[in-house]
Amino acid sequence: MKTAQLSGIMILAIGAILLGFAYHASNAPVDQLSNTFTGHYTDRTMWYVVLGAAAAIGGGLLVAFGVRK
Repeated sequence: MKTAQLSGIMILAIGAILLGFAYHASNAPVDQLSNTFTGHYTDRTMWYVVLGAAAAIGGGLLVAFGVRK
């Protein structure tokens, strides 16, 4: 495997872990109250979602296409 593909797999795994944290954080009682009263999740949960999604997409693209010469 190429270094770019291995890096992509690692980034993809980190993205999946962050999305897992986001899922668990969104089910926390404090986050549920915040969502009930404001209609939004807390900033911390949103950062987990945004960074997790970006890492998962970026890692997936890096695995699929790698570095072209």
